[in-house]
Amino acid sequence: MTKTIDFIFDFGSPNAYLSWKVLPGVAARQGAEIRLQPCLLGGIFKATNNRSPMEAFGEVKGKLAYESLETQRFIRKHGLTDFRMNPNFPVNTLMIMRGMIAAGRAGVSQAYLDAVLSGMWEQGLKMDDPAIVAECLTKAGLDARALLEATQDPEVKAELVANTETAVTRGVFGIPTFFVGDEMFFGKDRLGQVEEALAQA
Repeated sequence: MTKTIDFIFDFGSPNAYLSWKVLPGVAARQGAEIRLQPCLLGGIFKATNNRSPMEAFGEVKGKLAYESLETQRFIRKHGLTDFRMNPNFPVNTLMIMRGMIAAGRAGVSQAYLDAVLSGMWEQGLKMDDPAIVAECLTKAGLDARALLEATQDPEVKAELVANTETAVTRGVFGIPTFFVGDEMFFGKDRLGQVEEALAQA
């Protein structure tokens, strides 16, 4: 039986980007398959009464500064020197998340994922602007017009909503979240535990 990691993500999360840069290595070492599960972080927050760290901890002295420190430690540990905080953050990711569903249907999930993550968290692009997204996808060799048109397909929209609802049903309250079997792990700092779970599977 193939080991699997379900990766619950939204392009709007910098921690999803950082996790993705490390996750394939975890999967390769453990002989596991990554199953991409694009979801809407805003929908998850609404369903679980959660809030972003900036909102939740903004008034807690030292909390956000410490979170930033932990992020820098993660970046140094894994050599993720291409990462930069998007100057347009927060970005409305509805269009590009629907595009991820469309990319999956078109069989270009990996290329789309890499292109959009790079646009968001390496190039600092305004990835809720259709023209900018189209340019980003075209440079990656993707059919930008077809993918963006597909974001208006009712079936694509419904699949993204269904993914989000399923994630909440499974206990997801934030992103990035990982599942190894029925075991849930939240946050990039749990990737070590993900690997341990895979090793024991």
